[in-house]
Amino acid sequence: MLERITFDKFTAFEKLDIRFSPGINVFIGENGTGKTHILKAAYAACDIAKSKESFAEKINNVFYPSGRQIGRLVKRSAKSGKGTVEVCRRLERKSIKLRMTFSNHTKRSEDAEISGHKAWVEEPLETAYIPVKDMMANAPGFRSLYDEREIHFEEVYVDIIRKAFLPPLKGPADGERRGLLDKLQKAMDGRVIVRQEEFFLKSRQGMLEFTLLAEGLRKLGLLWTLIQNGTLLNGSVLFWDEPEANLNPKLMMPIIDILLELQRTGVQIFLATHDYVLLKELDLQAKKDDRILFHSLYRAQDTGEIEAASTDNYLKLSPSAIDDTFGSLVDREIERSMKGLAK
Repeated sequence: MLERITFDKFTAFEKLDIRFSPGINVFIGENGTGKTHILKAAYAACDIAKSKESFAEKINNVFYPSGRQIGRLVKRSAKSGKGTVEVCRRLERKSIKLRMTFSNHTKRSEDAEISGHKAWVEEPLETAYIPVKDMMANAPGFRSLYDEREIHFEEVYVDIIRKAFLPPLKGPADGERRGLLDKLQKAMDGRVIVRQEEFFLKSRQGMLEFTLLAEGLRKLGLLWTLIQNGTLLNGSVLFWDEPEANLNPKLMMPIIDILLELQRTGVQIFLATHDYVLLKELDLQAKKDDRILFHSLYRAQDTGEIEAASTDNYLKLSPSAIDDTFGSLVDREIERSMKGLAK
């Protein structure tokens, strides 16, 4: 599992150090406070544990800076500077660190300084990153197009398609995995079938291609696929950027149910969200032993730099851009009602 991540002059961060929960980590904050950047950097570290790619090259592919010049990921300033990303991972008996240092003049990934790579890749790790944009409906031909042509897509988009196309594990699903699959099948009223790189939802009504399927159901279908093919098993890591995007709030209940169950089976989860319903469903469905940590990202009033506050108690989450916004809505509604009574 991942233990912590540290940034020094990386993208939007001057300095940031965040410790992670081994269960579910939820990142909230206003736009521009770096939620997605944290997820992408941590995902890049997880992915190379199995692919054995260079950490710098994976960071470059995941962030996709202009001209593919990795030095553009150093926090912008008027003078030369160096940026650092360090990720700490906990193994059974020890912790290991993966570190990348590079300057704003570094153009090629291979010129970045990397330490800890050898020990990091000795222990493979399954991981998946679900981006905001759905890719399952666009899957046919995308992998070959990405491999053969220079198209402006961050690598997270082709990575999730590659994960979704993995064939099922051999043999019947164990009890925990079967239970998760059954819950998802009930929620989306069917199961996912792949034919010639095209995804379908097979239900009592027949076969419905994903291009004609509501995006909320595609999200459930992707979770079903990742569980069925063994990507999300004990010891794996899931990153999900804005699960609420294009999702009817009603479907958030089964999704949080599944995420909590995955956490109980040993999957570490990272979520970035702007959604009150997601936070409240976690609050309502979580059990005493569930390991959930909320991370609030905000800009310090005196410096304007991004900082983080973490808590395992949703009610103590502060500052909370989501709660503050909904509280403002309630206050405005009360104010309008009081004006009506005054008349």
